[in-house]
Amino acid sequence: MIHKAYGTQEYRTQDVMGASPVHLVVMAYDLAISSCEKGDSDRAIKAVSVLRDALNFDYADAATGLFRLYQWALDCIRQGDYNSAIQILRDLREAWAVVEKRYLPVPPPPAYAPVSVVGQSA
Repeated sequence: MIHKAYGTQEYRTQDVMGASPVHLVVMAYDLAISSCEKGDSDRAIKAVSVLRDALNFDYADAATGLFRLYQWALDCIRQGDYNSAIQILRDLREAWAVVEKRYLPVPPPPAYAPVSVVGQSA
């Protein structure tokens, strides 16, 4: 059991360390949403707080709008209204997922790919 938990933690660490900044945002939304679905207010509050605290106010209009939405989601979570929080978090997550899919470069193919030659196996 210890090895399984360690392997899972190791995988998560590698996933986070290799993630783009936009994917980290999507991952934070996933954690916030799943925590709300489980009724885990402490974890949901931490996840939404991470999103809120990472806002870049050099882009004041966007950051202010997101700040207000995060604060509203936090209020909903604190009041036990998880469904309202989930709804807005899912909408925001979907927007970030679209950004990630459309605007981030596709990772290059691996440096080594097995090549098969007619009559030979790779």
